[in-house]
Amino acid sequence: MAATFHRGRVTSVAERLPGLVRLTVDGAACIAYPQLTGPVAVGDEVVVNVQAGQLWLGSGGFDVLVVNLTRGLGLVPDPGAHVMTLPYTPLQAAVRHIGEDEPGGPYEEGDAPAAPLAGLPVVCCSLHSQLVPVCAGLGDGLRVAYVQLGGGALPVALSDAVRALRARGLLEAVVAVAPCIGGDRQAVSLASALAWVAAQGFAVIVCGIGPGMVGTGSRFGHGGLAVAEAANATVALGGRAIVAARVSGADPRERHRGLSHHTRSALTLSLGNTLVAWPAGAPHPATLPGRATLREVDTTGWAAACAGLPLAHMGRGPDDDPDFFAAAYAAGRLARELVG
Repeated sequence: MAATFHRGRVTSVAERLPGLVRLTVDGAACIAYPQLTGPVAVGDEVVVNVQAGQLWLGSGGFDVLVVNLTRGLGLVPDPGAHVMTLPYTPLQAAVRHIGEDEPGGPYEEGDAPAAPLAGLPVVCCSLHSQLVPVCAGLGDGLRVAYVQLGGGALPVALSDAVRALRARGLLEAVVAVAPCIGGDRQAVSLASALAWVAAQGFAVIVCGIGPGMVGTGSRFGHGGLAVAEAANATVALGGRAIVAARVSGADPRERHRGLSHHTRSALTLSLGNTLVAWPAGAPHPATLPGRATLREVDTTGWAAACAGLPLAHMGRGPDDDPDFFAAAYAAGRLARELVG
């Protein structure tokens, strides 16, 4: 394999978004995170990581800017921050984390309520492509927070789905849980994030991984196990865990047809009681692993509710694989019902 890093010049800037710049370096597609690298412009001399492109990683096969040699780095620590994101890597940066010194953060020992989530619904997703239909299922008028976990892309800024949901008013806040970065707030742990969101008065939390997924093909070697992490923390903190089932009627891989093995493996590791949302009337598995209970949900009108929002999974849209999107929508509808 060729070298991981390439030194070149920025040849065009296609799009500037909060926290993300899409550009080309010597004509090759590239992205930059200004929070980590500082500003970038046409003509700048830069160093990019080209390994993903060399591996032909599909939607993730673009270069990533590492350092801007023309302008220098933009790593300015948050005032008063003492906790590093991406610690002990060349891109570590001090960012204020939940609980460093603020009221309403994680509770001091002895002050914590027995169940800080107090029945709060938490939707647990195994894929970032479930986030949009879940939030569409939640609908308008609820304060919704998204908590991003490791298992896919780490920077929140990469997500076009998050931007679209914010613009529609279906998502209010994002918390990035280490090793993820770039949320409205940063949390050291999932438990810290969940307790903070509950203390802010949100009605529903959606947990999941960023775009893309780490996967090896083995039973437990994939990012979808974030479902188990989210469900276990939710139950332990007194919340109600709702699993957005990964379902497909069009995936060419048998292991993902019907209820995916990713969801099954996550449920195997879920130690508490969980609800698995399922479109009413659709064929469903006879049994579920662990302590999961299947709950049928009316998903009539799911496509209309998602209209105008970015819906895509493995290159398939809602017409190509309606089962996938309807199942995620069902999880949002179930959470909405539990809010009361």
